[in-house]
Amino acid sequence: MPNNITERMVVEMWQRLMGEAELTTVGGEQVRIVYPGRKNDSRGADFRDAVIATGQGIIRGDIEVHVKSSDWQAHRHHQDPAYNRVILHVVLKHNGEATINLNNGEKVPVLALDRYLKEPLSHSSACSNIPCPKTVKGLVYDKLAEFLDSAGEERFSAKAAEFQAELTQVEAGQCLYQGIMGALGYTKNKLPMLKLARSLPLATLQSMTQGKISEPECLAQLQALLLGTAGLLSSQRQNRHQEDEGWIDKLEGLWTASGHTKAISEDEWHLFKVRPNNFPPRRIVAMSYLIRRYRERGMVEEVVNMINETPIGQGYLRLEKGFMVTANGYWANHFDFGLNSHNSTLLGRWRAADIIVNVLLPFTFAWSKLNSQPEVGRRAFDLYCSYPKLGVNTVERHMIKQLELNSRLVNSAQRQQGLIHIYTTLCRQGRCQCCRLSQLEARHHIQV
Repeated sequence: MPNNITERMVVEMWQRLMGEAELTTVGGEQVRIVYPGRKNDSRGADFRDAVIATGQGIIRGDIEVHVKSSDWQAHRHHQDPAYNRVILHVVLKHNGEATINLNNGEKVPVLALDRYLKEPLSHSSACSNIPCPKTVKGLVYDKLAEFLDSAGEERFSAKAAEFQAELTQVEAGQCLYQGIMGALGYTKNKLPMLKLARSLPLATLQSMTQGKISEPECLAQLQALLLGTAGLLSSQRQNRHQEDEGWIDKLEGLWTASGHTKAISEDEWHLFKVRPNNFPPRRIVAMSYLIRRYRERGMVEEVVNMINETPIGQGYLRLEKGFMVTANGYWANHFDFGLNSHNSTLLGRWRAADIIVNVLLPFTFAWSKLNSQPEVGRRAFDLYCSYPKLGVNTVERHMIKQLELNSRLVNSAQRQQGLIHIYTTLCRQGRCQCCRLSQLEARHHIQV
């Protein structure tokens, strides 16, 4: 076996193993690869959301790939909680124990691929044995477009159903506030943002915006309570930034005076490899601006009115403007305490559009059902179906590559949402047999 084998070559071999019936771990356990997962562009294992079948049943989680099994220990992954979701250690050559240890004490099997090598690694390709690319090639453009549109509609309906269920448990403003906060956390910080929204209800924040209070004072009160409850004020951080800045002192003083003592641990926030624009303090501050902006009539009434009055077509620009935020003062040139930024935009057009499609429109659709206003719901759904393409995320890139789609086919927010829906409800669940692609292919061949 050549000595110049790279980890990338082993990754390519792993991607070709889906569907192989006879795979056995070093410890003798039978394994079948249901879904190899998608490449991870952040901290942690090489592949996210993989699905494997073992004697214990279906297992979902991450896959870490190395050339040698001893690399797990050498790279200190056993000490890193970011690798606690690993379900299988895939290596080319085994030279260690039959299992590896995770930081949480769990043991994970090792799968050595050298016994399954059917061709020289130098000639391997990155093609996967996932069946869907072959299916897609057999379908005409219109059938694929219909498939993506239908999946996008299913995702919208699922989101609306979640909001409708939540609206029976919490007040509408709190429900919308939690939805926006979760979206502001994006993938990495969604859970702590939701925890913050539940720990610090919208009613508490709105009570601070009433009466004769200036806009700067209103912002200061909101930011002090939000950042303090988040545990992200400068005084609450492990690596405290020393900076001679009056705004920081003001926030610290207001937090102390508030009498609140419960704060989320800094450890719960994902601060590693997060782009400055997505940094949690910056997104939390953006929420303070939105609460202040809609303090008179409340966010729910403002959102419902905006959607109801927005014409189909270019009207989406008005919605985006309603949720774009530009900072002034301290946050115009900082993305965290003591860390400078040259971007005063806290919420730009793309992020606002993402919140509109994923939160505002399905929320309004759900709200309309519970408040017997079907015309508002129809407008929300029509806006969703006509919404232009959003920014491309990692799941969409993965799915376009996996399905070998022409990216021009994914030309709307609905079709982007459709790809995400297919990935989350089918691919990462290992439910290839339930995918409508195979049914569409069969019908197409029958018609031909």
